[in-house]
Amino acid sequence: MGTTTENSQAIARRIVRIEPKFREVVTKFGPAPIGARPSKISNFQALAESILGQQLSVKAAATITERVIQAAGGRMDPAGIAKLTPSRLRSAGCSAAKARAISELAQVVADGDLPIRSLNKKSDEAIMELLLPLYGVGRWTVEMFLIFQLGRSDVWPTGDLGVRRGWEKLYKMKREVEIDELEKLGAKFAPHRSHLAWYCWRAHSLY
Repeated sequence: MGTTTENSQAIARRIVRIEPKFREVVTKFGPAPIGARPSKISNFQALAESILGQQLSVKAAATITERVIQAAGGRMDPAGIAKLTPSRLRSAGCSAAKARAISELAQVVADGDLPIRSLNKKSDEAIMELLLPLYGVGRWTVEMFLIFQLGRSDVWPTGDLGVRRGWEKLYKMKREVEIDELEKLGAKFAPHRSHLAWYCWRAHSLY
């Protein structure tokens, strides 16, 4: 579940106690902003933006997202997105795969087949089961949704390249850490591995 700023500070101290190598990153960046404030956007918009931003720079993703919003009438609304044709989504900058993914997401939400507004009440595992069958939604997309939209505290995205690179830099590894290996190495930080991931991202940018 979400955390307050005070809790995030306590979690940061716990991470440093478990592994002092994180001290410099924690000191520089402070508490991880995970779950401290309610999201300003809907669950649908968060998922849609995550799909549109896959494998793109932040700037390119923002441009395409804005074009899709304008094409849908100025709102990232499931009913509006569902009405857009594939060619209209393509003209907004979506690849064929992303056009299909966002269109199918919008349709299942508009039809009421995906209880997207009540995802906040479901467990991480239940959310994975609901979202992973959707076209264009992979494990990484769901993990980012859990961390940044729902503020879940114990998501450990070991498949994320930035998390792995950050870990390698903190531990001064001369080889690439394996996903299965990192899964085990992060276990001792439960139930606060979302915060751990955030500090790995910061370490990747710092060193």
